Amino acid sequence: MSAVPKPGAPRPETRAVTPSGIEVPVVVTREMAAESDPGLPAQYPYTRGIFADGYRGRAWTIRQYSGFGSAEESNQRYRFLLDQGQTGLSVALDLPTQCGYDPDDPMARPEIGKVGVSLFSLSEMETLFDGIDLGAISTSFTINGTAAIIYAMYLAAADKQGVPREKLTGTIQNDILKEYVARGTWIFPVRPSLRLIADSVLFSNEVSPRFNAISIAGAHVRDAGCTAIEEMAYTLANGLAYVDELIRRGGDLTRFARRLSFFFYTHMDLFEEAAKFRAGRRLWARLLRERYGVTDDKALHFRFGVVCGGSSLVAAQPYNNIVRVAIENLAAVLGGAQSIFTCAYDEAFQIPTEFSAEIALRTQQIVQHESGIAATVDPLGGSYYVEWLTERMEQGMREVMGEIDAYGGVVKAIEEGWLQRRIAQRAREKKDATDRGERVVVGQNQFRREAQADSYGEVFRLDPQIAGRVLAKHAELKRSRDAARVERALGALETAAANDEQNLMPLLVECCHAYATVGEMVERLKRCWGEFQEPVRL
Repeated sequence: MSAVPKPGAPRPETRAVTPSGIEVPVVVTREMAAESDPGLPAQYPYTRGIFADGYRGRAWTIRQYSGFGSAEESNQRYRFLLDQGQTGLSVALDLPTQCGYDPDDPMARPEIGKVGVSLFSLSEMETLFDGIDLGAISTSFTINGTAAIIYAMYLAAADKQGVPREKLTGTIQNDILKEYVARGTWIFPVRPSLRLIADSVLFSNEVSPRFNAISIAGAHVRDAGCTAIEEMAYTLANGLAYVDELIRRGGDLTRFARRLSFFFYTHMDLFEEAAKFRAGRRLWARLLRERYGVTDDKALHFRFGVVCGGSSLVAAQPYNNIVRVAIENLAAVLGGAQSIFTCAYDEAFQIPTEFSAEIALRTQQIVQHESGIAATVDPLGGSYYVEWLTERMEQGMREVMGEIDAYGGVVKAIEEGWLQRRIAQRAREKKDATDRGERVVVGQNQFRREAQADSYGEVFRLDPQIAGRVLAKHAELKRSRDAARVERALGALETAAANDEQNLMPLLVECCHAYATVGEMVERLKRCWGEFQEPVRL
């Protein structure tokens, strides 16, 4: 008599599928994988990577996402992480900054400094990077609705430091399309938002050519419930919409395509995640060549950063998240990421402490220096299963992108709420599968002792006086700055916003130099453009 299998134990007859719904064979043979030739690294379509020597030529950037409270506190955390071996900065901004409110706005006060640093003006940007050479560090900003303003502020901060703009490296996310469907920190309607993105990309090409003025992000649609295939397909569709807008504005495709970058979440199916990145890399190159005739190698390169964590982390038995992040870190490296952020184990329920942030940083350093997987380019290349899976992932991405094209394009799909409904439906399916136990989450819905109390380790506590200090600094700025200069700068910005073909970036930089606030700049643009209204469809 055979033993009864334990919950979660695999059964020989069980049908295995990836989280994207691809049925996995018991074994993949040479013949099954023969249709896909991965070629060599640095050769079109770059399935195996965009660099011939992989990480041996240049290791990925270790870029831990951090920021909370005031600029002073976040500066201290950045200095700590840099002292511990972090090689790039990734700035988390609070919701008022993301949504374009000054800290004294009634909408902002309850959220000052809670999910990121309050950054309402150039004065705060200067404090945030006090003692940090902007010409020597690569900085990423996860910011969208106010991305052009934060980029202008960064340029102004570099000017104040005496750092030439052409030396600046880093990224602003600046992907507003996914905000409409997955995250919600939009401000303006779709069309003027696209204009602002094109302004920042075209301006950056001229004044800070090593800086990425957009990082087209699939991360948030993934956390909203999408599968890996949908995450990549929606992201590439958004990327093509930006390409079309930049071409319409007269941009040089070869030139601006060299600075396009991408950003994703890495989840727990190691092989599907690695195949997702391999398939996305070659699909992007093929799309640029097929649709636009791009032949320049660097313009075809799919450069991307990732977060290891996000919604794959859970509050139940939180130390399990350390293992999850390590697996996702491996998948990101095997997929060829250029920069990686590993979440701390406690990010499912709080801002990380220094202790948990250091474990997340050490996870990357162990993978980079001890695991050996970075010694050769694309170590999974040639695996029958991985090549077979990469092929099917690309097919699935093309199918989803075809559905978007058939609907009328990604902008129409967003404006009419079609894409939002698709993502919401997928999120519901994922939750139902978890609730039924079909999707196993160790320690949460299976393998959990009922009487066990969770241990969360050190608790992060935000200083309750932060909001008051930020408000005091905001009031002092308004008292001490040149009010006439501020008004001239804001007036010029408002006038230019009414001219669809004028690039607003020089005017935003001048506003920042005048110490105009984020809220003031946003308010002037709202007067011209209005605000986005969420489409409601039953």
